Amino acid sequence: MQYGSKPDAIYPNENIKSVCCIKNIITRPNIFVGDYTYYDDPNGPEKFEEHVTHHYEFIGDKLVIGKFCAIAKGIEFVMNGANHRIHSVTTYPFNIMGNGWEKATPTLAA
Repeated sequence: MQYGSKPDAIYPNENIKSVCCIKNIITRPNIFVGDYTYYDDPNGPEKFEEHVTHHYEFIGDKLVIGKFCAIAKGIEFVMNGANHRIHSVTTYPFNIMGNGWEKATPTLAA
């Protein structure tokens, strides 16, 4: 006999649709979540990825969340892409705007 929810279940309790195991709804390749970690949001826990901002694949950073974590409504994960180069003539992030500007990505060296 198995107790508890299955690790691949979206909703650990089918009667509570505000809670979901986010590992089973993640679509981004740079977000990793352990088994049974859940997100609780009555406005749609399936929208978890909308709360991970400034997370650009070309930067290469990853969001890693372990097993058995509880994440509450209102959370915002602000990733490394929100940082601006501050030791330059401008803080404008030309490199994320595309259309050739990404070729001029400033280095972090002084």
